[in-house]
Amino acid sequence: SGIIGRSWAMVFAAGGFKVKLYDIAQQQLTSALENISKQMKEMEKLGTLKGALSAEQQLALISVCTDLKAAVEGAAFIQECTPENLELKKKIFGQLDLIVGDNVILSSSTSCLLPSKLFTGLKHVKQCIVSHPVNPPYFVPLVEIVPHPETDPCTTEKTYALMKKIGQSPVKLNREIEGFVLNRLQYAVISEAWRLVGEGVISPTDLDLVMSDGLGMRYAIIGPLETMHLNAQGVSDYCERYAEGMRLVLNTFGPVPEFSGETMQKVNQALSEKIPVVPKALDARRKWRDEYLTGIAKLKTQMKSD
Repeated sequence: SGIIGRSWAMVFAAGGFKVKLYDIAQQQLTSALENISKQMKEMEKLGTLKGALSAEQQLALISVCTDLKAAVEGAAFIQECTPENLELKKKIFGQLDLIVGDNVILSSSTSCLLPSKLFTGLKHVKQCIVSHPVNPPYFVPLVEIVPHPETDPCTTEKTYALMKKIGQSPVKLNREIEGFVLNRLQYAVISEAWRLVGEGVISPTDLDLVMSDGLGMRYAIIGPLETMHLNAQGVSDYCERYAEGMRLVLNTFGPVPEFSGETMQKVNQALSEKIPVVPKALDARRKWRDEYLTGIAKLKTQMKSD
C-alpha cells in the first residue's frame, strides 16, 4: 500500500472494481486510505477525478486487509506492489501460489525484474504476468504487459483487456527483455544526459529543458518512430537522409556511466537548488507534476475525441 499500490487502488476503483488493499502493517493501510481519500476529494473538486463514479462511491469500493488469504479471497486479479526486491517478490508470489485458484491472474508491478526470475517454478505460472505501470499509474496511463515464457496467452489477453477497461494504455511485449521497453528507452536518455552534463557540454538545468520544452513536447503526442515518419517523406526517406548522420553521432556515445562521483554531485546540486530535498518541497513538486500530467491527459483525450 505504498505509492504504487495506492495509485493502482485508485485506478481500479475509478474503473468500478472492488479493491482490497493488503499490507502487513495496519498503520500503513490507515495512512494509505487517508491519502487516497484526500487525493480523490481534491481531484473531484478540480474536476480531474477519473471514472464515472463520485469520490465517495470510489472510496466505498476500497477496503483494507492485513491477512493475505482474506485479501485475495474471491479476487479475479492480484496486482503485487512490494518494493523492487527479487527475494521479497518471490516470497509473496510463493505464498500466493499456495492459496489462489486456477482462474485468478497474478500480476507484478516490477519495473525491471524479469518474469522468468519472478515466476519460474510456481504451480500457477501460466496465470502469472508483469503489468509494469509508469509512476504514478493514476496520472500516466501506460502499462507494459510482459509474459513469462510459460504464461498462457489467455492471461496476457485478459490482462490487456482489463487495463483497457480501467482506462490505462497497455502495450504487449512479445517476450521478456532486461528493463522491458520503457526503461530501456528511459535509461538510454538518462545515460546520454549524464554524459553531456559530465563532459561540461550543458548544465543540468538546461539539459532538462531540452527534454521538457523540446523532445518532450513532441513525445507527449507521438513516438520516435512516427517522428521519423513525419520529419521526412516517410520512414524510408528519413533513413536515406539521416542514417549516415545518426550513425556518426551514435558512434561518439561514450561508455555506460557509473552514475556517481563529480557528475552526480553536479546534477544533485543543481536539482537540489531547484527543488530542496525535503519532504514538503518534493511533495509540492510532485503535486505540481501530477496536476500537469492530468491536464495533458485531458487534452489528449479531448484531441482523440475531436
